[in-house]
Order: sequence, then C-alpha cells, then structure tokens
Amino acid sequence: MDGLTINTAQSILTNGTTTKEINRVDQPFVPQGGGADQTEKSFASTLKDAVNQVNAAQKESDHKMQELATGKSQNIHETMIAAEKADIALRLMVQVRNKMIEAYQEMMRMQV
Repeated sequence: MDGLTINTAQSILTNGTTTKEINRVDQPFVPQGGGADQTEKSFASTLKDAVNQVNAAQKESDHKMQELATGKSQNIHETMIAAEKADIALRLMVQVRNKMIEAYQEMMRMQV
C-alpha cells in the first residue's frame, strides 16, 4: 500500500500535505487536532447548521406564501422559488437522515 491510513488521510485533508511529505523519515507523523472529540463536535455542529438552514428556508417560504395570500405581495415567482428551495432542502435533509440510519444499521449488523 502507499502508506495511506486514516491518520494520513486526515492530514491530507486538513493540512493539504501529500503522502510523501507525511512519510518523510526525518519527521515522525503527528496528527493535529483533538482527535475523535473534535470530529464529533464538528459533525454535530455541521448537522445542526444544516437543520437550521432547512428550517430558515421553510420559514421564508411560509412567510412569502402568507404575503401572497394576504395581498401584500404580488410576486408569485419569488414565492414559488422560495417554496421549491424549501422543498428541495427538506428532501435533501430526509435523504441524508435515511443514509445515516442505513449506515448505523449496517454497523450494528457487523460481527465483532
């Protein structure tokens, strides 16, 4: 193998280093960062941000629909675009959730 492991892959992603730079004999590889806790927080915060963005798109769509229904706005194009953006964002979020559940179930089926 070319020396690509989880630690070296993390270094490639975070630092932009190559495997040749990582595998130099004169410097031992030391991963940067806090390890698993930092990754979990990062994933959780990313997921939370995504949910908040979907929620904001839904609220914006509802607001534009209410304005159109009450006659405050005559722009049906913006209303429909906001509604479609919210719909697509929600569908994407549902698919991400489904993939996460599938991955969890697959890990639970693994024999140790």
